[in-house]
Amino acid sequence: MTIEVVRVEQVSKHFSIRKQKSLKESIVNAGRARRFREDFKALDDVNLSIAAGESVGLVGPNGSGKSTLLKVIGGILAPTTGSVHVRGRLAALLELGAGFHPDLTGRENVYLNASILGLTRAETERYFDGIVEFSGIEEFIDTQVKFYSSGMYVRLAFAVAVHVDPDVLLVDEVLAVGDEPFQRKCMDKIREFQSDGRTIVLVSHSSGQVAEVCDRAVVLEHGRIIEDASPRIALGRLRKDYETQIEADRKPDEDPSPYRAKIRRVSLEATGGRRGEGDLDLMLSPGNDLVVRGLVDFETVTDDWELVVIVENYLGGLVFGTDTRIMGEHLPTASGETTFAMTFPELPLGEGEYVVNVAVRDRKSKPLDSASQAATFAVRAQGRTVGHVFTDPRVAIGQ
Repeated sequence: MTIEVVRVEQVSKHFSIRKQKSLKESIVNAGRARRFREDFKALDDVNLSIAAGESVGLVGPNGSGKSTLLKVIGGILAPTTGSVHVRGRLAALLELGAGFHPDLTGRENVYLNASILGLTRAETERYFDGIVEFSGIEEFIDTQVKFYSSGMYVRLAFAVAVHVDPDVLLVDEVLAVGDEPFQRKCMDKIREFQSDGRTIVLVSHSSGQVAEVCDRAVVLEHGRIIEDASPRIALGRLRKDYETQIEADRKPDEDPSPYRAKIRRVSLEATGGRRGEGDLDLMLSPGNDLVVRGLVDFETVTDDWELVVIVENYLGGLVFGTDTRIMGEHLPTASGETTFAMTFPELPLGEGEYVVNVAVRDRKSKPLDSASQAATFAVRAQGRTVGHVFTDPRVAIGQ
């Protein structure tokens, strides 16, 4: 039986942006305040359900509403409309220094923050030594926190949050501040929480962190949820949106190619492969041949053109790639609809999910068209290694 611990129902959050720049302007325009105020909708009719034990990532561009949603779930902000229901004890790391008073010492702030999170003084005293040990700032615990570095703030805040025995942990980007050893310690603690069946809601711009930690990822844009799916699907959607935005913002080439072409179709085949599951186009095993096929519509007669094929993991990391120039291939003159097939024989890929990007360029390597995430495939293996390269290792001792 699935137990729901967080339910967000038709939540909207509005903020008023005031355009007066000084007290004098505010007084002069007092009777016309509405004309000098703009209503900003940070969240717009958001519905979200999170079950006990789930780890959910909130992702999206800056200003999409991720942190606002997390604060609404945490009770820091009240929704303008809609309702939020949370079951169990909640601990939140929403921003650097939240819940800390700069003039109090680290010791005093531990007691203050723990009481805010619902611990009694006796419980805080019981956990105090563990909190300080986890934070690693023992020698500064009786120093005012206004003298702490940002990393020390995060260490102490995270140490308190994870020791209050929360049922739901909210984390907003703050883990990016700590050094690498502390980040590893935090990730180990999060994995421990997951194994205990705790619920985690994480806001992060790190796709790798979301993919590693989360069971689901929710993509927000302009205060609305546009995707709620597995990390692979959600992060793929986010990457595609980013690439579309980058392409729209890119300045036009001052010396564009005189040729015109459009990639109409891309498909995958594999010897011994089978149809993909879900939104995957193909499933294959290590050692299969992979064939990338496609159709390009050349609107102009194009000679000496180049074909580019790049394979990435779903986080955007390069696995391998090539183009016909690197291969030393001279492609024939093309006009109208032209098919292509590029074969990668006996691919020793490790288990995982991959995306294929295709592009065509003219003889001066000027882009004609590109198809980002044109196709997807997965490799399933019974291997004894991890990573993008498949191998069958052997070991010998005393030889």
